[in-house]
Amino acid sequence: MTNVRRIALVSLLALAAPAFAAAPKGNVAAGQEKSKSCAACHGPTGNESLDPSYPKLAGQYPEYLAKSLRDYRSGDRQNAIMAGMAAPLSDADIDDLSAFYAAQKGDLRDLSKIDER
Repeated sequence: MTNVRRIALVSLLALAAPAFAAAPKGNVAAGQEKSKSCAACHGPTGNESLDPSYPKLAGQYPEYLAKSLRDYRSGDRQNAIMAGMAAPLSDADIDDLSAFYAAQKGDLRDLSKIDER
């Protein structure tokens, strides 16, 4: 195989790779329904946090959200409020919530305002 063909083949495979990526776990619609208790602190779309120190969830990577919730549930990540919220969640609940928040458009936050309280 010539170098030109090898380069063409590698380029084609690199361009096609995203099409073969694993589909995100979870159901966005089910996650929206399950997010009602989360909305009290994080807002209905995950952009409107009650307190500026609470993280915005909208637009976050679903894998990060799912790992965070599983870690709160198991106790590997410590936060009294989130541990209590995550404790009753099943893996399917976590995947659905993660899919919902990941599907929302995230707004950037000005972290300099956190210390103005």
